[in-house]
Amino acid sequence: MTGALIGATPGRQQLEAFKKIVGPQFVFADEESLQQYSHDETETLSFLPEVVIKPRTAAEISSIMKICNNHLIPVTPRGAGTGLSGGALPHLGGVLLSMERMNTILEIDEKNLQVTTEPGVITEVLQNAVKEKGLFYPPDPSSRGSCFIGGNIAANSGGPKAVKYGVVKDYVLNLEIVLPTGEIIWTGANVLKNSTGYNLTQLIVGSEGTLGIVTKIVLKLIPLPKYDLLMLVPFASLEKASEAVNAIFLAGFTPSGLELVEIDALKITSKMVDSHAIPVSDDIAAHLIIETDGNNMDVLMNDMEQIAALMTKYEGGEISFAEDAQQKAELWKLRRRTAEAVKIAGYTIEEDTVVPRAALPALIKGVKELGKQNNFHAVCYGHAGDGNLHIRIKKEGTANSLGDAAMTKNLRALFELVKKLGGTISGEHGIGLIQKGYMDIVFNKTQLQLMKGIKKIFDPNNILNAGKVFDI
Repeated sequence: MTGALIGATPGRQQLEAFKKIVGPQFVFADEESLQQYSHDETETLSFLPEVVIKPRTAAEISSIMKICNNHLIPVTPRGAGTGLSGGALPHLGGVLLSMERMNTILEIDEKNLQVTTEPGVITEVLQNAVKEKGLFYPPDPSSRGSCFIGGNIAANSGGPKAVKYGVVKDYVLNLEIVLPTGEIIWTGANVLKNSTGYNLTQLIVGSEGTLGIVTKIVLKLIPLPKYDLLMLVPFASLEKASEAVNAIFLAGFTPSGLELVEIDALKITSKMVDSHAIPVSDDIAAHLIIETDGNNMDVLMNDMEQIAALMTKYEGGEISFAEDAQQKAELWKLRRRTAEAVKIAGYTIEEDTVVPRAALPALIKGVKELGKQNNFHAVCYGHAGDGNLHIRIKKEGTANSLGDAAMTKNLRALFELVKKLGGTISGEHGIGLIQKGYMDIVFNKTQLQLMKGIKKIFDPNNILNAGKVFDI
């Protein structure tokens, strides 16, 4: 990051140019708007942009980026603001580019099982639209009711269904993007196989808005499964619950959802949403939520019965089966609201670690030991079927990890444990602003230089989401 770039701010001339491009009603510099877009869901961090712009087309974004590139004005692209790594925080000021007006599903191609959408479409809205046609877009982050498809692309999001169906990258066929220099390109083709040159599409997915701004998205769809079953398994031991996860796969089953929620997180969430759908008692340490889906109910029932029998070998308690759609929805609501609930309860620092499934018990044990040694409390939950554990941390007097020396030391110890177990520091939330200081744990200098070289080619003046993932 250059000193010139940090100090580059849009002047009156640039503000007037922005207004001509998108219309004055979509350029905001008032205090209330700047505050509204100064934060996402990352800890309690807040950074004011100098101006918020809400474009409607790729051509408008192209014109904005040309101005910003010429004048070295930092640009922070933003989706719905549900991110947890600081990827949408305008920590350098400059322009906050909100994608909320680009919110149209352009085409559902039933013959080819594809959907073309703009980035500002809410994930659940898109899922429901294709569901009406008997189609299925599986990636379902916990914030699917509010997060944007574009943000999902930026972070390569997953969610509960990822254990069976994969993450966002497995469904992206082609992207229209605006480069930091203003050019508009498509990254690939609307085909299922493509061995034509470097895979720019997959390079953009998960790049956290640092290489280009996504303006159109072509996604692969699959037929919607006809049936699903859901069961809840309590465990007296958190480690036994995590051991049971890998046992399910070793026995030959692939659930469509396999989530772990420890009891402390569940108590907080149940109270917030006023739900008693999941039993809470002192003899329970954690629950597994296990879902199967498919087109043959007899097969699903048989699988669930065998999984239930397997759980007893890991000291699983009395199993509850969701009897209808309402009970299933209630259970999933509790799981999806967990992050929000525990943050409100003071667990403001969230990490998104991922390890091989078999290492999950060691990771959970290590997290608890680190908490005892360093005087912080952690609750664990997440996509156990993927080995993707969300760790929420509460430490008195420490709301943010960014810039806190003691918490930085604690997180470095956590990430070094993750690396030792064969994992990495983010499974689906991204690196953003708050985890970039730990990239050296999982990448050596050569790897980081390759990534920085790619950034330099796409963004020679380092204006687009600069200072995220790593510093140039």
